Amino acid sequence: MAGKEDVLTREQIDAALATLPDWRYRLGGLVTVYKAPTSAVALELIAAVGRSAEEQNHHPDLDWRYNRVFIRYTSHDAGGEVTERDVAAAEAASAAAAAVGAEAQPGLFRTVEVGIDTADPAEIAEVWRVALGYRKTAGGDLVDPYGRGPNIWFQETRTPNSSRFHLDVHWSQAESGPVLEKTAATGALMNRDHAPDWVVVTDAQGNRLCVCTEAGAQPGRPS
Repeated sequence: MAGKEDVLTREQIDAALATLPDWRYRLGGLVTVYKAPTSAVALELIAAVGRSAEEQNHHPDLDWRYNRVFIRYTSHDAGGEVTERDVAAAEAASAAAAAVGAEAQPGLFRTVEVGIDTADPAEIAEVWRVALGYRKTAGGDLVDPYGRGPNIWFQETRTPNSSRFHLDVHWSQAESGPVLEKTAATGALMNRDHAPDWVVVTDAQGNRLCVCTEAGAQPGRPS
């Protein structure tokens, strides 16, 4: 079993990703999407990934959508961070995908968080944790223990926005450019003060979301 001492640094993760072109880093995990020729082949890939998971005793979060398989590896016993086991598992999954002729489409894997502006996270966090059945991370975020629902994080600020809820939509840096271009084309206000780490998008009615990348810091959090 891994411990905190086994967690890879961001530099080590980036070095590993240089040899894993199918994969991206996202919020403490390695993620990708594979498109199989047919739904039956997608099931073959799932079975192969499952066999590898049993052999390695390291299991992914996996979602099957017709001919596409969404995969995320993280080490829960290391606090939901990336370890060497995740890198090895990703390598095995890539080999399995290649064997069945599946195409990597990592840009399809987007991650959504719900941000809540608050002057005092401790005052409200427990309400959300209990109501959602989530668990609290060391950093104070709330996460679904089964990896199904979006994370909840509390943006601590003395001047909360009038709309206290916003979404953070996470893309890899490589795929965020077209998303931002298309979003700007809708007429939304684009605040790029913190680009490329994140861009604040405001719609015509003042609602906000952040388009975030894996480049570095997250909104309201130090890098």
